[in-house]
Amino acid sequence: MDTATVLPTIRLHADDNVVVALRLLATGEAIGTDGIIADGRIPAGHKVAVRAIAEGEPIRRYGEIIGFAGRGIAPGEHVHTHNCVLHEFNRQYEFSTAVIPTAPITPQATFQGIVRPDGRVATRNYLAILSSVNCSATVSRHIADAFRRHPVTGDGLLADFPNVDGVVALTHRTGCGQAYVGEGIDVLRRTMGGYARHPNFAATFIIGLGCETNQVADIITTQRLKMAPTMRAFTIQEMGGARKTIERGIDQIRELLPDANRVVRQPVPASELILALQCGGSDGMSGITANPALGVASDLLVRHGGTVVLAETPETYGAEHLLTRRAVSREVGEKLLALFDWWRDYTARSGGEFDNNPSPGNKAGGITTIVEKSLGAMAKAGTTNLVDVVRYAEPVRAKGFVFMDTPGYDPVSATGQVAGGANLVCFTTGRGSVFGCVPAPSVKVATNTALARRMPEDMDLNAGGIVEGTDTIEACGQRIFDTLLRVASGEPTRSETQGFGESEFAPWQIGAVM
Repeated sequence: MDTATVLPTIRLHADDNVVVALRLLATGEAIGTDGIIADGRIPAGHKVAVRAIAEGEPIRRYGEIIGFAGRGIAPGEHVHTHNCVLHEFNRQYEFSTAVIPTAPITPQATFQGIVRPDGRVATRNYLAILSSVNCSATVSRHIADAFRRHPVTGDGLLADFPNVDGVVALTHRTGCGQAYVGEGIDVLRRTMGGYARHPNFAATFIIGLGCETNQVADIITTQRLKMAPTMRAFTIQEMGGARKTIERGIDQIRELLPDANRVVRQPVPASELILALQCGGSDGMSGITANPALGVASDLLVRHGGTVVLAETPETYGAEHLLTRRAVSREVGEKLLALFDWWRDYTARSGGEFDNNPSPGNKAGGITTIVEKSLGAMAKAGTTNLVDVVRYAEPVRAKGFVFMDTPGYDPVSATGQVAGGANLVCFTTGRGSVFGCVPAPSVKVATNTALARRMPEDMDLNAGGIVEGTDTIEACGQRIFDTLLRVASGEPTRSETQGFGESEFAPWQIGAVM
């Protein structure tokens, strides 16, 4: 993509029969190619046909099929949901045909991290209260509330502990009314186990009611958690009620705060970073600006020895054939494709289909089909090899580019990535998602300058200059990478400053609620 010359539209691949408007196009305005003019008002981020497209003919963006013409489309015509439809079509699955050596970068980048006694590296220093069930959520929140810093003065029980980032309650709406055994409870326990062990927590308290399906003892056993001063668990019923449980929780956290405050940041290699890749509130610019720029940052992190985790399986539909080509082995590629078989069955049982996604906001921003959304979303993962595919909330152990099976709903997806070990999140948005993900800091990148100017308190970076001729994908990607290192070193993100992150804890609820 040539950003040196600013045109009203951009063509992303020579095979494309549509271009994307970089700004609002007026009726009759030249779209910048072959003398074609817009036959109507075309919003920024939306597509325009650059030649006649017959009914049923594929519509191509990124050089890939994103849908089919629902009727004949004339040159200069707006291409969107009114004339573009999606149906199943064959894709050519190849395995490992695009695998290339990953060139390491030396010397390796570093950041100021927190090294735990067991060697794990943290980017933040929280204490966590995990509720096993919704019935213990209020008690968990009351304990955390006792340690809230005053937003202006900083006063409170943490005032004397500046190295503690906070005491947080991670609550949810499930934990009972579900099968005692099976996929649903396994996923919930695996998620809780991942958070309980997360290096960004100096200590973890698991609080239950006592009679729920998701028994605290079973969480400890199945997740192989070892009770210690920094890993404690109790239930409201055994404590003698809510008030006594709250008092015990507050007292025990007070005991641990002096030790938790003694952490000292020190230089550690970037290979200790596990970056969760997220996009939400996407628009037609996402796949042009912020996502490919994040892809550059992802490649840099992998080349420095780190790990990036792409997720949101339903939002990879239609682009999976490009990922199998990057799989280091056929086995890894087949693991990815098996996820789509599961999702086809899962959505069918739920009376849905893949193209229920994109959201209304995505469509308003110019994204027409899930395939178009997926092709833009996968750019976040850069160009390096796909080294592993893991289940939701499963520990991420491989170095490099990893795919995790998650829903497309951002809080649920990011919760799985953090449970898998992600200690940092980068989240691109075109419409303006406000998102945080305690305990992992979340860096948000705006896809367009209008958003960055409209919501400056929520956006950490702006990638909009890429289409304005003032920035490049490579330069923006380097800026994202540098920002990630600073944030991993303790620099607060916009979402952290505004207190986002606890309410976004959302384990994936699979199965019947009974």
